[in-house]
Amino acid sequence: MAVELRAARPEDLPAIHSIYAHHVLHGLASFEEEPPSVDELARRLRDVTQRGLPYLVAEYGLEVAGYGYCAPYRARSAYRYALEDSIYIRHDMAGRGIGRRLLDELIRRCEGLGYRQIIAVIGDSANVASIGVHAACGFLRVGTLRSVGFKFGRWVDSVYMQRPLGAGDATPP
Repeated sequence: MAVELRAARPEDLPAIHSIYAHHVLHGLASFEEEPPSVDELARRLRDVTQRGLPYLVAEYGLEVAGYGYCAPYRARSAYRYALEDSIYIRHDMAGRGIGRRLLDELIRRCEGLGYRQIIAVIGDSANVASIGVHAACGFLRVGTLRSVGFKFGRWVDSVYMQRPLGAGDATPP
């Protein structure tokens, strides 16, 4: 079956919630410890799309198998050309290239919007799948914050990876 990417819609929120809640409750990709409500996820979707940024879902068959989006990296004005990506795949759909498809498309769209850097903040230095997908898409590992999170009774790292978009820092915006 082919993976189809499209813009996320409000009717996708129950599937997005299910995917994210699984990662919150069973994984370290998110440092949230309680899944946010569907209403909160709807607010986050609106925040991203109202900024003109991409928020995509990946359909495998007729089901939402994953989603990804880019949001501002930080709120302060000097960061206005930098984004942070987030990608979550349904736990039973891993290993099918869905994350790579989502990330490639997010990169393509954000370059078209004039952004210059994209940053991945990956929960857990043992998250080889996410680190590998980002590396395959041209991200370089730029640092690790050791033991900055505490989840599931243990300290957890955050891995920072970065990739230029378009001309990157070679020219002014």
